[in-house]
This record gives sequence, C-alpha cells and structure tokens, in this order.
Amino acid sequence: MKLALAGAVGIAGIGIVMAFAGVSAVRAPVMPGMQPVWTEARWPFPLDQWGVGKAFVCAPSDCGARISVYVRPKIGFCNCATGVADDAELERVSDNDLISSAPRPRGRGRPIKIGWMAGLSRAYADGESGLISVAYNDDCDVVVALATFGEADASLVEPAVIAFLDSRPMVLWAKQELGLEFVRRDW
Repeated sequence: MKLALAGAVGIAGIGIVMAFAGVSAVRAPVMPGMQPVWTEARWPFPLDQWGVGKAFVCAPSDCGARISVYVRPKIGFCNCATGVADDAELERVSDNDLISSAPRPRGRGRPIKIGWMAGLSRAYADGESGLISVAYNDDCDVVVALATFGEADASLVEPAVIAFLDSRPMVLWAKQELGLEFVRRDW
C-alpha cells in the first residue's frame, strides 16, 4: 500500500513538473540556442493609403512562440528634420492601429539602428497579447514594422525582431522600397 501511494505521488510530481515546463516553453520565445526561421506570409490587412507590405512568421518550433512581423514603407510620412526621435513620432507613424485601437506602452521607446537608418522600438500590451512597434527612417521616408507575439516576453522577442529587420535581405528590401537601390548607403 505504501509503495503504491509513493508511486502515485511520484507520478503526480512528474506530471506537475512537465506541465510547468510546457507552460514555461510557451512563454519564452527565442530561447538561447534557438535560431529564428522567418517565413514570408500573405499580408493580412486591408489595403489602405500605404499599400501592402511584407508579412513574416516565426513558428513556435523556431522561436518558442508564434511571432508575426508586418513591415512596410511610408514614403514622405516621417518628420524630415528629426526622424523617428521620440515616442510621439513613433506613435504617429506606427501601424499599431492595424492590430489594436488602444495598446498600452510597456515603457519608453528604445533607440535602434537598422542598416544605416536610426529609429525607435517600443513594446506594447494589448490585453493578453504583446506588440512591438518599430520605425526607422531615411530623411522623410520611414519604414514601419509591427510584431505580434501573444503572451511571450517582449524583452526576448524584441532583439530577434530587430535582428531580422537588420538582416541584409531586409535592409536591401527597405532600400529598394525607399527608392534608394541605386544610391550608396553604407552600413
């Protein structure tokens, strides 16, 4: 009888540990050792004045959680004098409204560099879901990106999204979309 009880307690304990590990894996994207694999997807939003952009997805098996990134240029929409230098300008140019009408900032924007361009990145909460808004500019033209990642940890998602946007194929895409494919830009 004691052996059966000890076995039942042991199995229950293992079950609790495995359940906790499963929940932890869902909440921890881009774990050390994981290599994000970004797959292009269809642009899911209706056509607006800025046209369609590019959409990418990183599957939970590659990032620990599903991360979607939507990126597009907005020609002539940035403050030409200062660029994306403060949270107010990031809010103005962002595509947050494609996902949420009132996301709550999780802090101040952080300076970023994508290719030769400077800008800001800022995390938001929208109910149980997380968003990261990114904007970076070349003079008056801005590239905006929006990442969605469910309940994952924004501090782990943000570096992976920034690294993806700063990858050579994405910087060259941005350069072409901004009409700079024949203009020298060093980065």
